[in-house]
Amino acid sequence: MTACIVGWSHSKFGKLDGRDAEDLIVEVAVGAIRDAGLEPKDIDAIYLGHFNGGLVDQDFSASLVLQADPGLRFKPATRVENACSTGSAAIFQGLNAIAAKKARFVLCVGVEKMTSSPNDVVGNVLLKASYRKAEVFNEGGFAGVFDSIQKQYFQRYGDQSDATAMIAAKNHKNGSKNPLAHMQKDFGYEFCKTVSDKNPLVVGGMRRTDCSMVSDGAAALVLSDVQTALGMKKAIAFRASKHVQDFLPMAKRDVIAFEGPAKAWADALNDAGLSIWDLSFAESHDCFTIAELIEYEAMGLTAPGQGAKAIMEGWTQMDGKLPVNPSGGLKSKGHPIGATGVSMHVMAAMQLSGTAGDIQVKNPKLGGVFNMGGVAVANYVSILEPLR
Repeated sequence: MTACIVGWSHSKFGKLDGRDAEDLIVEVAVGAIRDAGLEPKDIDAIYLGHFNGGLVDQDFSASLVLQADPGLRFKPATRVENACSTGSAAIFQGLNAIAAKKARFVLCVGVEKMTSSPNDVVGNVLLKASYRKAEVFNEGGFAGVFDSIQKQYFQRYGDQSDATAMIAAKNHKNGSKNPLAHMQKDFGYEFCKTVSDKNPLVVGGMRRTDCSMVSDGAAALVLSDVQTALGMKKAIAFRASKHVQDFLPMAKRDVIAFEGPAKAWADALNDAGLSIWDLSFAESHDCFTIAELIEYEAMGLTAPGQGAKAIMEGWTQMDGKLPVNPSGGLKSKGHPIGATGVSMHVMAAMQLSGTAGDIQVKNPKLGGVFNMGGVAVANYVSILEPLR
C-alpha cells in the first residue's frame, strides 16, 4: 500500500458542445482539489492523461491544468499517453512519484474531446492504437479490429452473441442510473440482441450496442501517501497496482487469450493476497462487449472459452457474485480515451466511500479496476479498499 485517493471529480460524459478540453480539465482539477480539502498550492506534481492523436489542434496540453488556478503555476506537470489506458497511466505515474517520496499530493487528470471531430477522423485516430505497419482495417475503425477479435473467439468457442447482448443490456441498465453517463437508457436484452434500424450492424457482426460511444469528458483525482491520508477526510487505498505491457502486433500473440490482462490481474491479486472472489465489484474495460466477455476469463471468473457463463448466470449483474461495471462501463458511461482510466478509479472510489448513489453496490469492501490500451496491449489493474 503506497498511496491513497483522497479527492476526486468527474464531469458529465457525452457530446459536450461548446466545451473544449481546457474547460473540462479546469472543471475537474478545481473539483478534485476542493474535494480533497486542499489548496492548489498544496499540489506537488501533476500528471495529465490525454491521448489526442489529432482529435484537437491543441497538443502540449499538460500546462492546461495550470489554467485551473494561479496556485498551480510552476508545479511540475507532465502529459502521459498509453492508448485507451492513458488515464491509468497518469495515475500510475502519480503512484510512482509518491512511492519515490518525490511528492506528497499529486493531481491526476484525464481528458478527451472527441465529438467535435468527424467520424472518419475519430476512426483513423483510434486506429493509431493498433499496429499500423501490418494491421490494416479498412472498415469500421477500431470496431473493425474488435470484430476480427470476435470472429476468432466465436470460431474457437462458438457463437456467443447472446452473451455479448446480455453484457450490453447489463451495462446500459446500470448506466441508466448513473447521472454522469453519456447514455442513460435501459435498452433491455431483446433490443441489444436484435439487429434493427435502431441497432444496426456497425461492421461485421458488431451491433451498435456492442460498441462504446465516442464521448467528451474529464475526470481527476488527488493522490497522497498513506501516512498523510490518515489525516484526510476520506481515503481510498491502493492495496495493489500492476501494469503489464504486451507486444503491439496481434500476430505475435494469441490475441483472444488476453494474456496481458490475465497476468496483470493475477499479479495484482497475488500482491494483494486476494482471490477474484474477494472483490465486491470491478470496473472493467468494455470498449466492446466482446472485450468484457474475454476479460471475465482474464480475471479468473471462468476458464477460457466459458466467459458467457459469468453473464448468462447473472454473476456480473449488480446483484450477482461479482458486479462488473456498476457504473455502466465504457459501453454506457462513454469512452473519452484519456479520461477513461481516471473515471474508472473515481467510480471505484465512489463505491468504496458509499457515495455512488443509485449505482451503489451493497456494502463494498474491495474493488478492482481494469483499464486496457489497444487490444490487450497496455494493461492496468488496481485493487482498491477504504483506508479506514
